[in-house]
Amino acid sequence: MPSSALRVFAALVVLALGPSVRRAVSQAIADNSFLIEEAYNQEPGVVQHIGTWMRALRTSPWIFTFTQEWPLGAQAHQLSYSIPFQRTSRYSGFGDVAINYRYQLIAADRVAFAPRLSVLIPTGSESRGLGSGNVGAQLNLPLSAKLGSSIVSHWNAGVTAIPNVTTYTLGGSVIWLASPVFNILCEAVWLEQNTGERSVVLNPGVRWAHNLASGLQIVPGLAYTIGVGPSRGEQSAFFYLSFEHRFRAETAKN
Repeated sequence: MPSSALRVFAALVVLALGPSVRRAVSQAIADNSFLIEEAYNQEPGVVQHIGTWMRALRTSPWIFTFTQEWPLGAQAHQLSYSIPFQRTSRYSGFGDVAINYRYQLIAADRVAFAPRLSVLIPTGSESRGLGSGNVGAQLNLPLSAKLGSSIVSHWNAGVTAIPNVTTYTLGGSVIWLASPVFNILCEAVWLEQNTGERSVVLNPGVRWAHNLASGLQIVPGLAYTIGVGPSRGEQSAFFYLSFEHRFRAETAKN
């Protein structure tokens, strides 16, 4: 990972963790997908810091994204933001920031559904190809389902709208829970714009968890992104790193 992106991520995580880390809620991997969004909101009192880095293998561009997810009181409401830092073939800089709200509509034992609405803020330079130059909106409908004791699947359908450009997205994943702290997964994502551009990628990878005595859970992950169909020939390396911990003590149960 480029040193500039790594320093940004480390600084953001250190500031977010603060002087102490309290006991985490769950020690098993759950909400740590790569390109696909799960339908699991953060539990009350638990915050997650996520860094992803994707680099094209045949060209120089890469993108690093820092995301932080916070519960708003109860688990039904979640607020998050995503800050991208990227390099094109000529320039480096911050991209457009996303502010996200997600509502936990369904949270059953085997099925979860949590629609998300985002506002895209034009913080990236349009002239340098780092941003759209316009305010946008995004809607995503993530559905998560347990298909068995060791198989989980996530499904997404979404749309992103900025002036003159609308992008439609479909995606899905299958995850094998080889153990509570080691998973093997494969994701697929399809995008199409009203301009006629299309993209289809597969993203097989692995993720594993380190559960520290302090309660901090660290989840690294690796994947190899492969373009298929209209994206044939595209290849990227994908790296994932998550820190999850309590920022507030659990409420005592009667």
